Amino acid sequence: MALDIFGFRALWSPFFLILLLVILASYFLVTTKYRTLFQQSEALTRKQWISFASAMILLYVVKGSPIDLLGHIMFYVHMIQMAILYLVIPILFIYGIPSWIWRSVLSRPIIKPSFAFFTKPLIALILFNGVFSFYHVPNIFDIVKTDMWLHAIYTSVLFLLAICMWWPLVNELEEYETLNGLKKVGYIFADGILLTPACALIIFADTPMYSTFSDPNAWASALELCVPSTTLASLNLSGPEMFNSMSLLEDQQTGGVLMKVIQEVVYGVILAQVFFAWFKKEQTIDELPTSQTSLQPEPTK
Repeated sequence: MALDIFGFRALWSPFFLILLLVILASYFLVTTKYRTLFQQSEALTRKQWISFASAMILLYVVKGSPIDLLGHIMFYVHMIQMAILYLVIPILFIYGIPSWIWRSVLSRPIIKPSFAFFTKPLIALILFNGVFSFYHVPNIFDIVKTDMWLHAIYTSVLFLLAICMWWPLVNELEEYETLNGLKKVGYIFADGILLTPACALIIFADTPMYSTFSDPNAWASALELCVPSTTLASLNLSGPEMFNSMSLLEDQQTGGVLMKVIQEVVYGVILAQVFFAWFKKEQTIDELPTSQTSLQPEPTK
């Protein structure tokens, strides 16, 4: 059955699109036209604006386009959403915000100690992976997926924790670098290990775990988060199997596998970036004494 039956608003989320466009326009105004109003501001770089714009585009794709609706119908699409939302977009968001804005925000009396605490490597790892894993406990998942406000709060908190989790690895502020070299490599491996149990639980389950993807009533309640209730009332829907050729169990297992695969790809890219940056730095340090020695004047005879 075609998704058109849910209507334009459910498919394309026009109000969410407008909100993101306002945020993007505000970003460019603050970082270009009104940049001179801030002290120690720097010109916006190409890397920064491309990263931030990419984050906004991806955010709309996973939360405002038909993919968001499909995420309420097919579990594997939901897991792709989760992977992009928490493993890709936060990195782009951190890269996209200029350093002078980060410093201005993080210097606030309340924000500074809180951010310093939540971005401590061990705390950031445990909190993000713990909250992410709890989200996929069946009872918690079904409750969150059927309550609009609880869903908005939980996913927003998880996004903030994702930023805290990625911060020690990808932030470019020297005064906030809590990890370097091999410690970053260990951090990435620990992150991957902590996320594995949630994926394994989903992949190796022998029955469908979530009522919001298997029970027609719970599924209809979850759909109300993105489809107007008046539209749902006019439709005769029996369950997600109307739109998915896979069985519920296959859909669930595919979702767990895709989540793990995307995680490994993202972590692999960041690991390569960290390793080469560390290797380059070590090479520079090793070559420094030779360069300094060659600059010393030869002794007179």
